[in-house]
Amino acid sequence: MGLFNRGTTESNRKIIATNLAKLLGVDEPVPNSFEGIPTLNPQNSWYFGFEKDRQPDHIDALWDVFATSIKFADSEDEEARIEFINAFDNANGRRGVAWNLTFGLYWIRPWRFLGLDHNSKVYVSKKLAITIGLHGPKKRCSAADYLAVMDTLEARFQEASYPVHSYPELSLEAWTYKDPTEPTLADDKLDEYQGSEDEAPDVASKGTPIAYAIEDIMREGCFLDSQEILGILERIREKKNLILQGPPGTGKTWLAKRLAFALIGQKDESKVRVVQFHPNLSYEDFVRGWRPTGDGKLCLVDGVFMEVIKAASKNASPHVVVIEEINRGNPAQIFGELLTLLEAGKRSPRDALELCYPDPDGIHRAVHIPRNVFVIGTMNIADRSLALVDLAFRRRFAFVDLKPKLAVSWRSWIVEQCNVDSDLVPDIERRITELNDQITSDARLGEQFCIGHSYVTPSDPLKDGGTQKWFGQVVATEIGPLLKEYWFDAPDESRKAYDRLLQGW
Repeated sequence: MGLFNRGTTESNRKIIATNLAKLLGVDEPVPNSFEGIPTLNPQNSWYFGFEKDRQPDHIDALWDVFATSIKFADSEDEEARIEFINAFDNANGRRGVAWNLTFGLYWIRPWRFLGLDHNSKVYVSKKLAITIGLHGPKKRCSAADYLAVMDTLEARFQEASYPVHSYPELSLEAWTYKDPTEPTLADDKLDEYQGSEDEAPDVASKGTPIAYAIEDIMREGCFLDSQEILGILERIREKKNLILQGPPGTGKTWLAKRLAFALIGQKDESKVRVVQFHPNLSYEDFVRGWRPTGDGKLCLVDGVFMEVIKAASKNASPHVVVIEEINRGNPAQIFGELLTLLEAGKRSPRDALELCYPDPDGIHRAVHIPRNVFVIGTMNIADRSLALVDLAFRRRFAFVDLKPKLAVSWRSWIVEQCNVDSDLVPDIERRITELNDQITSDARLGEQFCIGHSYVTPSDPLKDGGTQKWFGQVVATEIGPLLKEYWFDAPDESRKAYDRLLQGW
């Protein structure tokens, strides 16, 4: 396929195609035009170097990509997706394997895979305003980056007003598209091939937000492993709506916003809206309602969620609404008729519904939630004052349980980043673990009331020798009052638990 899809004359490609058709017994007529099909540099149309220059498993790695991509293309199986991700990342970045890996995927399944040749990269990033993540080798995309772009595109392909509706159509449009914001460079055509080992230029335009991925979440102090985070992101992309639930101090809010950035592929605050639900929040606050103006009149104003819907309709990049303490309000009442449209299967114009309130011009226009709108909520299920969300709302969300993570990554973080005395860390871990065991075994409480790792993770580095004082203050002012709430009807129990935390300290 690579040898055929080299940069050569149209007449020669037709001759080659004619002879290949005879050899393979293909009855379809030879195409009159090959425009829009990504081509390789004629001097570098292999995906591998000479045997002396390549790793022993290089060819096998390429075949794995080929086999897993066909399996993935022909099914919606999550396991097939993961196998494809692993194979893609294993082959990506090897000698001779760069952006051309996506060309090959497009050649074998053009209706299922996006070819990221130079023209298509420019079209996707500039015309369609979709950020192409660059978290793979040598500033190229990883499998997660690649699939994130395709997930966004496939959602938008369903919209009648979208400029393109398939990968072949996109590739053809990209062939003639000219970026109006930048002058044409003399070496653009060389970049088109992307088959060499040279560094690929950054696709994002100057001034765009910093790229953000799973690795960045880990680096900033997440104690989940990368596969757990990858699994959460996969669930968000599939379900569109996800709730992080767990005991206090497990980093639900902290993680929610960083998952939003990873979903977008950038640390772009403009595409993440954070809302705190509370008992007084209403549909009029969140979706649309009347607001007083300065001249004593009322006008219809869009709430946060409608603002996100409108922004996402104009820009194909993911937009995320982070809702803190989602069960502190009445979600069904706050979302109103949009609760129905939250479902992943109802994210299209054909499922649009009219809102209670018309547009500001007085016209009732049907609204749908675009597929690039994602909702991430947090829920503290240990708070007895809160009711669980109703079943109609619950079935529209995926739920992920977060638990206290007092393990290797936590120990390394608080020693290296927070200057906690390494000799005292095992003792702190033991005390909190024993307390959580007691809470879990108590029939009045349970594991949802455990003490999360955030309580014993300093937000700023401690002064040298300050570990004992810091831990004593945390127990006295944070954990202790919480234990009194837990055992409000058994004060002796809370006092004993408190004393055990500081015994001998």
